[in-house]
Amino acid sequence: MLHKEFYGLGTAINLTVAEPATEADITAGFQLIQHYEDLLTVNRNESEVMSINHAAGDHAVGVSPITYLLVKRAVAVAVSAMHLGFNVAIGPLVKLWAIGFDGANLPKDADIQERLQLIDPDNIELNDERQTVFLTKKGMELDLGAIAKGYIADAIKTLWLQRGVKTGIIDLGGNILLVGPSTHDDQKWRVGIQSPDEKRDVPAGVLNTAEKSLVTSGIYERFLVIDGQEYHHMFDSHTGYPIKNDLASVTIVSDRSIDGDIWTTQAFYQGMEKGPALIEAQPGLEAVFVTRNHEVAVTSGLEDTFRLVDSEYHMISTH
Repeated sequence: MLHKEFYGLGTAINLTVAEPATEADITAGFQLIQHYEDLLTVNRNESEVMSINHAAGDHAVGVSPITYLLVKRAVAVAVSAMHLGFNVAIGPLVKLWAIGFDGANLPKDADIQERLQLIDPDNIELNDERQTVFLTKKGMELDLGAIAKGYIADAIKTLWLQRGVKTGIIDLGGNILLVGPSTHDDQKWRVGIQSPDEKRDVPAGVLNTAEKSLVTSGIYERFLVIDGQEYHHMFDSHTGYPIKNDLASVTIVSDRSIDGDIWTTQAFYQGMEKGPALIEAQPGLEAVFVTRNHEVAVTSGLEDTFRLVDSEYHMISTH
């Protein structure tokens, strides 16, 4: 297997292919990441998405088909499922807390309440004919952080398949997308599900799977501690504060990484009470839920393929 590590999308990126694929295939994958990041990032001052944000309350902005289609998908999900925790307009809240970035802080409640007036996805106007996006209130900001990595991972897989790559791993930090059969005799992949209490790459359990996408959202990599209170980076659009429940992480197993991105946010928001049933009801989706109390639950389709490897954890049933 050929492997290279890069930095992009705010995280460590690992791209791996099996021969006869070459380093040129890996390089092409990373160049695609760079191109998409140039269009979609909100972590630097210039990108197509930042052009939309800078024009909030003033005028509509025309963008490329890539950006327009992703924003349109994100807006559609947010409008239909904001009650499930997915919100593409959450940018003002993310910037206010800045968790995971320089300047991370516990904002004043008055500032949080002010930002809540700017995060309604119904205030995003799309024009299909002109491919323009307009944020109708000054101070609004798009944030594609809950969908862009999945979109990009799927694009790399499409590129690799076009280039003849038969087997590979796309790892965008939280988004794992498997390409083709593994090199094991049974052609299945073994993928670790991170233990939230341990350093990276120490798993709580292992999933034995055919080529799938695995997207994990968790509270253990980006958080802020103030006066002994921990605040993670996944926000509730209704309160303006981090989502409160007993989950440490959710991993969604799906065919496409973009679906994993969307549903891991929604499943995390629902917690252990409603999250497993929500995912069970979606065709083609499975999930692994890990609680802060070292409990692990899987949806019915993973019961025969997931096993714990960390003795600190124990399995519980959700049905």
